[in-house]
This record gives sequence, C-alpha cells and structure tokens, in this order.
Amino acid sequence: MTSIPRLLSLATSVPAYPLDQNDVVERVKLLFGRSPNLDRLLPTFLNTGICRRYSCVPIEWYDRAHGWPERNRIYLASALDLLEAATHRVLSLSGRHKEDIDSIVVASTTGIATPSLDALLIERMGLRRTVQRLPIFGLGCAGGVLGLARAASQAAVSPGKLVLFLVVELCTLSFRRDDTSKSNIVATALFGDGAAAALLSANAEGPAIIAAGEHTWPQTLDVMGWEVTDDSLKAIFSRDIPNLVTARLRDAVSEFLARHSLEIDDIDRFVCHPGGAKVITALEHAFALAPGALVEARAVLRDYGNMSATTVMFVLERILARARTTGAHWKRALMNALGPGFTAGFLVIDNR
Repeated sequence: MTSIPRLLSLATSVPAYPLDQNDVVERVKLLFGRSPNLDRLLPTFLNTGICRRYSCVPIEWYDRAHGWPERNRIYLASALDLLEAATHRVLSLSGRHKEDIDSIVVASTTGIATPSLDALLIERMGLRRTVQRLPIFGLGCAGGVLGLARAASQAAVSPGKLVLFLVVELCTLSFRRDDTSKSNIVATALFGDGAAAALLSANAEGPAIIAAGEHTWPQTLDVMGWEVTDDSLKAIFSRDIPNLVTARLRDAVSEFLARHSLEIDDIDRFVCHPGGAKVITALEHAFALAPGALVEARAVLRDYGNMSATTVMFVLERILARARTTGAHWKRALMNALGPGFTAGFLVIDNR
C-alpha cells in the first residue's frame, strides 16, 4: 500500500569561493592565450546570463594542471562538507533530528565515491546504523528531479519513514586548462558547484509529490554526458539541446501528464533546470510561456550558474520561498530537468 509523499523542508548550500563571471573571463584569457576557438567563444561568457558562481577551490587553483586523483580527493572532501551543511539546515527547518532519518538517497555525477557519499555522511554525522542507502550516479543534470522521485517512492511505500534526499555536484573540478575545445570553453562559462537536501515523508504536512516519470529519446546517447580522460571528466553536450527542447519536450510532458489524468493547463508553476540561457528560452517556448516567465530559473542561473543536478532544487527553493513571503499561491508545479540518456525527468507537486 502506498501513501502520498510530502516535502517537509528543502535546504541548499554552496562552497566558500565565489567566481565573478568577469573575473573568470580575465582568467580564461590568461590561461588559454590567443586561441581562435577562445576568441570566437568569449561572447559565450557574457551571453550566459550568469553573474556569479561558486567553486569548491579558489580561482588560483585553476592556474595549474591537476590529475584525476587530486580532483577526486577534493570532490570527496568538498561534497561531504556541502552535504553535511545542507543536512543540518534541512533538519533544522523541519524541526527533525538526525536520529529520525530512516533512508538516504544521494544523486551525484561529478566524482566517484566508494564507499558512497551516503556512507561517508553516516559516519561523519553519526547517523543511525540502520539507515537505508541509495547512491545514484550517472543521471547528470536530470539527477535533481529523478533522484527526488526515487526518494519520494521510498517515502510513499513506508508512511512512517523519513527520507533524506541529497544532491551535490562539483562541476568546476572538471575544468581543463589545456583544452580549447568548444565543449570545454562552454562548460567553463556555465558550470558552478552546489548541494541541496530535502526531507520527505508520507506522514507529514507539506507539498505533495503526486506524480513522477521520465522519457528517454531514441538515438540521443551522444547529446550529453562525460568523456573519461586521463586527468578528468570532460563535458559532452550537443549544440542541438535547445532545439531538442523546443521540438520534443512538450509532447513528452503531455504524454507523462496524461498518464496521470492531467494536462499542461493544470500546471501553474514550472520548476525547470536552467541549463543555460538558450535552454530557458527553449523551455518557455515548449510550455507556451511568455518570454521571461521562468523568473526563478533565470535568477538561479544568474546567481549560481549551472550546478548540474543541484540547480533545479535551488529553483524549487526560490519558488517555495516566494510563495511564503508574497502569498503567491500556486496549485500544481511541474519540475523538469534534462540529462544524459538523453532523458527528461518529471515531477508534479501539488501545493493545495
């Protein structure tokens, strides 16, 4: 028997080092020199809609070459710090305690952790030794939505269970100072670091997660992902992503909603992963929204950049906070994000 999972609280965290976009541009000029690719792609930094991002290392770190072992050591230490901070905050916001946590779901794709991040967090925070663990790797930017869906499923089948969903991505660690390819320069212009935590339970008050699903398009495995190289993970993303969103996303969303007896007209908030300025514009077109309608998505991109899977949780946090402070009530929200596969993840949140 399943019950309706509800979102008790949501918290986010970012690392200590802000990266002003103008400072990044000047650093990139020094590191890459007069590369033809760089000259052609420098306007990308100004057209992203990003003013500031956050990094788990200071900007001087990028001046030197770093191998994969060093990058992954930093990933482990920094990811754990951010997850612990987000967990403390999400527990405080809900009035719960660490002893109340029954299950942890962690989504992350920017590093390797074995033992996984959930096990490391149990050890560091002294969580119960009976906590169930589900680490998820490989979902990329879709991990925030799909990971939250997996956590909601766990909460639904155990009404008394308190499920902690965690997501952390440290995208900036994959910067490649000797790579002037378009994908690396675009990644350098877009990516930031951050983490988020959410508590879910079917035995509580809060917005209800009433539907979840996903759609993987055929023959799109090369649209987005990581290429493993000797020194790091290299970002892969197609220039066709905005066109794919414009042409294909609405039909996939409509089919998903129809399976749950809903239509797009039943949705009055769209919680979208802001992959980039062009992607946000494509999302507004796909959902027949007015230009600039995805205010929170654009604001998160401006203030934090693209933090991969984490970003959509920042957008949801802003939408929930805005409703609390302004009384801007909404009934149903659609969360969506796109990731490797090429896959779209969906969640419907009922706030009535």
